[in-house]
Amino acid sequence: MATLLTVLRGGGRYDALWVERLARGVRRHAPAFRRVLCLTDTDLAVEGVERVPLRHDWPVWWSKMEAFRPGLSEGTTVLCDLDTVFAGDASALAEPGLAAMEDYFLTGRVSTALLRWEGDELAFLYERFAAEPERWMRPGSCGQVPNSVHGDQVVVDHLLREAGRLPPFFQARHPGLLDFYDPRTETPGPVVVFIGDSKPDRAGEPIASLWRGD
Repeated sequence: MATLLTVLRGGGRYDALWVERLARGVRRHAPAFRRVLCLTDTDLAVEGVERVPLRHDWPVWWSKMEAFRPGLSEGTTVLCDLDTVFAGDASALAEPGLAAMEDYFLTGRVSTALLRWEGDELAFLYERFAAEPERWMRPGSCGQVPNSVHGDQVVVDHLLREAGRLPPFFQARHPGLLDFYDPRTETPGPVVVFIGDSKPDRAGEPIASLWRGD
């Protein structure tokens, strides 16, 4: 059974509305995901979404490292950022097999905006990080990464490379599946990824309607 997993840490820009709209898009365009699971420190209550409490008080994006906790799900799991919009048939996202989005700015490097694995095969990422979180959160802990903010995906990329487990990229494995948001695109999809300051709640049509589920 395929699981779509997202992370909501309270106190920031995102709230339950973002979880609800992501789940709605998944049900409509990627029904192969039989579960939608949200790791959160809030009292989230969204129909059709399983709430799982965060265990650690890791700040901002570092809370995403809990997505790799062992035992969270069985079978195919896809970590998906809350600002993702489903615009068409995204069934390929739920196919089995390790895969990651290639970073939009850093060629050849893993992005955790979309990352797929099986069972507990990436549990070692959580275990390594949880053993020394202060070390891994420190800039430079993974060496020099030009033009990149030190965050969870820098650490994930580093640990995957260290383990010899660098995944294939979605862009190569499923050509045409991902579409990076461009306000000039009239027919986006199937999976619209937002980069930088652009977000679906500020997007024009047709993204605005897709995000609302109209």
